[in-house]
Amino acid sequence: MQIDNVAAVVTGATSGLGNATAAALAAKGARVFGLDLDIATAPQIDGVTYLEADVTSEDQVRAAVAHAAEQGPLRIVVNCAGIGTPARILGKAGVHDLAHYAKVVQVNLIGTFTVLALAAEAIARTEPLDHAQRGVIVNTASVAAFEGQIGQAAYSSSKGGVVGLTLPAARDLAQHGIRVNTVAPGIVDTPMLATLGEEVRKSLAAGVPFPKRLARPSEYADLVAFIVEHDYLNGETIRMDGALRLAPR
Repeated sequence: MQIDNVAAVVTGATSGLGNATAAALAAKGARVFGLDLDIATAPQIDGVTYLEADVTSEDQVRAAVAHAAEQGPLRIVVNCAGIGTPARILGKAGVHDLAHYAKVVQVNLIGTFTVLALAAEAIARTEPLDHAQRGVIVNTASVAAFEGQIGQAAYSSSKGGVVGLTLPAARDLAQHGIRVNTVAPGIVDTPMLATLGEEVRKSLAAGVPFPKRLARPSEYADLVAFIVEHDYLNGETIRMDGALRLAPR
């Protein structure tokens, strides 16, 4: 499927993976609508329009999707919005904050599903292309979905849910000509990771088998673009991790 001259929705678009993806799709000619909670300081990118939206709000997501579809045809959706603060199930302060666990799942999993479902509804109304295809949705999981570390119970649960959603979503939406795939990144050099300091980042990079460096957000964006353009990729979760397998801690 071509990226040029179609509308695309990218969540978590003001920084990190989402911002790199919005920029990459816009560079290929898409009209990108970047969703995020706070867009006041979003970097200006030609071809990217930012919309304030909470992925856990049905009304806000529905309005953003409708706006993108009006500028359509809406054919590309990329779910990058996510949160994840570490906490042990039983820690020094007591049991894992149950409200925090629910919040992580609400944003990372239910938010992903909300965007996927409401966007699919809009994409299904577009005119079909060759082989009856109408669009593609790319979700973001994590290698923590497979090898969650100590303190990642909430995050790993939510990302494992995204992986589990991928195949049934692809099968559900096949009749509408919509493909669904997921990317599971390893350790990516995002602004959030930069706050850990140079020594910590070097230590993390040293644990990657090859190449021994952190992944770049642009590499995630390139993979998303490849998935969009590769019409036979469907129902897959693709690890982008340099062969990394997370240790317990």
